[in-house]
Amino acid sequence: MARDTAYHFVMSRSTRSNQWRQLNRQITGCTRCVRLVTYCQQVAETKKRAYLDCNYWGKPVENMGDPSARILIVGLAPAAHGANRTGRMFTGDRSGDFLFEAMYHVGLCNQPQSTAVEDGLRLRGCAITAICHCAPPANKPEPQELRNCRPWLDSTIDQVDPRIFVALGQLAWKAMLQVAVERNWIEGRKPGFGHGEVAEFKDGKQMLGCYHPSQQNTFTGKLTQRMLRNVLRKAIRLAEPGPS
Repeated sequence: MARDTAYHFVMSRSTRSNQWRQLNRQITGCTRCVRLVTYCQQVAETKKRAYLDCNYWGKPVENMGDPSARILIVGLAPAAHGANRTGRMFTGDRSGDFLFEAMYHVGLCNQPQSTAVEDGLRLRGCAITAICHCAPPANKPEPQELRNCRPWLDSTIDQVDPRIFVALGQLAWKAMLQVAVERNWIEGRKPGFGHGEVAEFKDGKQMLGCYHPSQQNTFTGKLTQRMLRNVLRKAIRLAEPGPS
């Protein structure tokens, strides 16, 4: 690599990393939804009996992963005693345990456990975001709260510019279809959500549907490790440079 090319490559990655950190600071400082901000703080103060000795994060949870990634995993929202406690996406709850185990086995992260911010977990070639960055009561953000959080999703997509989206659950799928429509990535009939469903966007972008790794889905066998790993493997194949 020529010296000038190498210099600009390093500068480009440095600039993107700085922009990513700035975006995350803006996300964690957001106070647009009074109900959600209040709930996150209340949960952090009352805590769960199993986590009485923990210092809860108690505010919006930032994005996780590589801002240069070709795969963007889109979830619903932090769990009240998971990411709202630890301060990192899908960290500290059963859903995250299930997700990161699958990601580890397909090579998208360096270890199968995710327990705390300082546990050494690193993502590989992917990033994780959510359509709602605050833990909502009963895991159900209100429509206006999703609209309030939408600019963070748009900014995340702009910065990462991924080739492949993996939508965890129907709400994430619907939110990403709305993004695709507004950006003219898709025309005509919008595909319905389904596990393994593929939505074709313009410019080589695609979205894969995946059942959310919630306990309701994993405990009942609606989503198995094999099913989740297969979707992630497909995302990796589709994310490779060149024709899909």
